[in-house]
Amino acid sequence: MNRKKDRPDIIYTRGGDLGLTSLSTGERVSKSDFRVDICGEVDELNSFLGLAASFNKDDRLAALLRPAQNELLGLAGKLQTPSLVNLDASQISRIEQSIDELNSELEPIDYFILPGGTPASSACHVARTVCRRIERKLVAQEGKEPVPPPVLQYFNRLSDLLFVLARAMNQAENVPDVRWEKPDFL
Repeated sequence: MNRKKDRPDIIYTRGGDLGLTSLSTGERVSKSDFRVDICGEVDELNSFLGLAASFNKDDRLAALLRPAQNELLGLAGKLQTPSLVNLDASQISRIEQSIDELNSELEPIDYFILPGGTPASSACHVARTVCRRIERKLVAQEGKEPVPPPVLQYFNRLSDLLFVLARAMNQAENVPDVRWEKPDFL
């Protein structure tokens, strides 16, 4: 009996019980393989975006996360072969537009901001750091497999959007950004 075919809603397959998994190509690889790892990183980022949206009390701000969540779900599998990802300037332009709109509504800053404030803002900051980690891993992988510039640009802009969203989410609830206070030993 083929469990996958007979029960399409089955959650476990037992196929990964020995530390191997299948790529979208059907190739079996270790779960520690870069291609599997990067998919997990993107899934983690997507989960933090969902967490930020669930904590957020401003529907307009939460709506800015949904396109990224949809794109990340699609990107996760495609990043198994970064050179095949076909992002274009439109996704990056959309993110830049959102950044510009939100940033124009925020007070200018001339200080460093610590992650914190509201739960939504804090979740955005965690997502931002995960996004930066993905970007670093893709850059590190570039020597082994080419990563199209739009892929790196996408994650770079998305992390910028998450920083601005974190500030906007604090502002929406009248919570000030958490200012960094330079320690005496520095």
